[in-house]
Amino acid sequence: MTDHIRISKSDGLLTMVIDRPAKKNALTDAMYKALADSLEAAHDDPEVRAILLRGEGDMFTAGNDVGEFAAIAMSGQQPQHVTRFLRALATATKPIVAAVHGRAVGVGVTMLLHCDHVVLSDDAQLTTPFVNLALVPEAASSLLLPARIGHVRAFAMFALGEPVSAQDAVAWGIANKAVPAGELVATAEGFARRLAAQPTGALTATKALMRDSAALLARIDTENQRFFERLKSSEAREAFMAFARRTR
Repeated sequence: MTDHIRISKSDGLLTMVIDRPAKKNALTDAMYKALADSLEAAHDDPEVRAILLRGEGDMFTAGNDVGEFAAIAMSGQQPQHVTRFLRALATATKPIVAAVHGRAVGVGVTMLLHCDHVVLSDDAQLTTPFVNLALVPEAASSLLLPARIGHVRAFAMFALGEPVSAQDAVAWGIANKAVPAGELVATAEGFARRLAAQPTGALTATKALMRDSAALLARIDTENQRFFERLKSSEAREAFMAFARRTR
């Protein structure tokens, strides 16, 4: 395990597990590095034909480690590897399957828009509280989410940060299927192994035809500029301080 990310490879399937349950799988820059390294390496690895992403503990991920991001905001610096991870998602050539249980927050939701098959536990909740933290959406989600579920639903998710149930996420087209929590990993792994068994060239060509990576990368760059501008704002500092007080 590297920086709370477990990586394994078996029979054409690369599995990436977010394993920081004591901190609700909140993602640090070091964790983003491990995820980005694995996705980038998978691009040209003939032994990888599909990718499975999941989390340990009682939730998929609480999103960014707010304490680390608050420190970054105060220092005026930027994380080194968040953007690498987002760009690796946007340009991934191998199919990605996600298994999501409990809560998925912020980037824990927006990364799902880059996955090709998403399985939720039936008690999962998806939350994108960017405006609550005085920030803006990332991961090209300002482009992908309205295209997927419509403007009014996407705006409500971003602007109000209200949780979306697993059932609504499936009905809206964010996820493929909701299953009992005890069946989640086996179901998602089953889909991933089915994809890994498909003709690799045809599968990657189909994925490439269905995604405009150049447009996604351009939107990621635009969002990142606004995101880090907002991160240094007085509004964001106040929001992070309020968040810290609530979680003490």
